[in-house]
Order: sequence, then C-alpha cells, then structure tokens
Amino acid sequence: MSQTTLTDQTTAVPEHEVLLTEAAAAKVAALLTQEGRDDLRLRVAVQPGGCSGLVYQLYFDERLLDGDAVRSFETGFDEMSTVEVVVDRMSVPYLSGATIDFADSIEKQGFTIDNPNASGSCACGESFH
Repeated sequence: MSQTTLTDQTTAVPEHEVLLTEAAAAKVAALLTQEGRDDLRLRVAVQPGGCSGLVYQLYFDERLLDGDAVRSFETGFDEMSTVEVVVDRMSVPYLSGATIDFADSIEKQGFTIDNPNASGSCACGESFH
C-alpha cells in the first residue's frame, strides 16, 4: 500500500520509506535557517559512481519533479518545525528503509546513511553496491 503526502502545491505525491533521525532533521533545519531559506527540501539520491558502483547524493533542492516521493519530519527546531526529504523515482528502491543520521563528535562528523539495501561498500565508505 503506497502512502501519499500533500506538498505546498496541494498535489498528492507518493511517500518514500527513508527515515531521518531527530538529530539529522534538526541539522537540516539549522542549515536551512542559516541559509535563510524555507522553500528548500533535502533531496537524497543514488547515482552511478564510486569504486563500488553507486554513490549517495544529499543536497538542497527547491524543485519537486514528476515521480518524486516526499516525506516530512519533525525537527524539534524552533524556527522550522518540519523539513521535507525528497527521493526521486529511480532512487526509491535503493533507499527504501534507509536511515539518515547526523553525528557531531570528535570521532565522526556529518551525515551518515544506514542502508539495508547495500550489500557492500568500498574501503573508503564513499560508495556501495
């Protein structure tokens, strides 16, 4: 059963199964507030490349393209209560059930993706298959 969500254009679009942790949602909201933009979504995509065959792309995008799946997440951030994550039609199967997190510690800093669909990755951790 496919769920749908309503966007600001009041058009029903499919909802993807990528999860954004509370820490990641708060970081996305902080970055958007820093940019002074409330019209952007976090786009997550899978593209060919890297030594294992596929690489993740995370970037802000104001567009909503045909076939995109969208999901909103609570941020816990005062200035912005929710952020939207968009996944294109081709990337949805590769990212289904993936969890995006954000860490800010001495050992690790930045966004990470835990993807149950990845059967392996390269030694540098930048790509997967």
